[in-house]
Amino acid sequence: MAARSIASLSISFGLVSIPVKVYSATETKSAVSFNLLHKGCGSRLRQQYICLKEDVVVDRSEMVKGYEFEKDRYVTFTPDELKALEDAAEQTIDIVSFMPVGAIDPIYFDKAYYLGPDKRGAKPYNLLAEAMRETGTCALAKWAWKGKQYMVQIRVGDDGLVLQQLLYADEVRDMTELHVERADVNAAELKLAQQLIEQNSVEGYDAAAYTDEEKQRILDQIDKKIAGKKITVAAETPAPAGGEVIDLMEALRKSIGANKRQPAAKAAGKAAPKVAAKAEPEAPPARKTARRATPAPAEAPRRAARK
Repeated sequence: MAARSIASLSISFGLVSIPVKVYSATETKSAVSFNLLHKGCGSRLRQQYICLKEDVVVDRSEMVKGYEFEKDRYVTFTPDELKALEDAAEQTIDIVSFMPVGAIDPIYFDKAYYLGPDKRGAKPYNLLAEAMRETGTCALAKWAWKGKQYMVQIRVGDDGLVLQQLLYADEVRDMTELHVERADVNAAELKLAQQLIEQNSVEGYDAAAYTDEEKQRILDQIDKKIAGKKITVAAETPAPAGGEVIDLMEALRKSIGANKRQPAAKAAGKAAPKVAAKAEPEAPPARKTARRATPAPAEAPRRAARK
């Protein structure tokens, strides 16, 4: 399925205007959800909106949006007025400066979008991308979107430009509020910790090499419930006591020793795609195949519930 753009904008680069289309770069995969049911008959429940003044149920057709400008005093807006407020923003992404690619702390990163060239925009689009790639820079820009002005980073990805929304300073909490306790580290401990890091180092993050194991565990338990079996409750792992004293040097040595007995761990991290490719021809367990391909009769109730 072809990607669908969510907006058509233009990047203002000096006196150059680059027409672009904006595409969502990510999508959130929801966790396993459970519906609220009536305990008596097992049917679904629905939410209702109650008027606090008249204590009556209000239908959606009777609802309007309002802004509270004083305590319990509102000014209301029609759908057309709300749309006009959003459309009033200029449809441009204004570059204000350039900086090294790694200059922005990732803690300020918010949602990411892909930028693709629009009609007659391929030449200036590729010119900007190549210029930033050659200079090792990214762009800092302003973007007004859905009633808010964002500071954004524009950087060069593998296949084009990526727009990254940035958080403002007042949207990121100050870590000094944690009052992190400082402790001295001796040279021997530091050397062992560095050795352990080296043994567990990989070339980069391969997102395809990881799956949501917790979600799969819950789905497996739901399968048992559908089949009439009892759900197994895992034993709770006790949290370590705050005052527990451990032999740090001994713990580091044991960790390094465990890694030496499992040399494949590091290689697996670097070559995850190849491992996954070799594993494809193997037939998965029958139960999982049934859920992902043609659901067995017992699977149907769970799929319906998840919808």
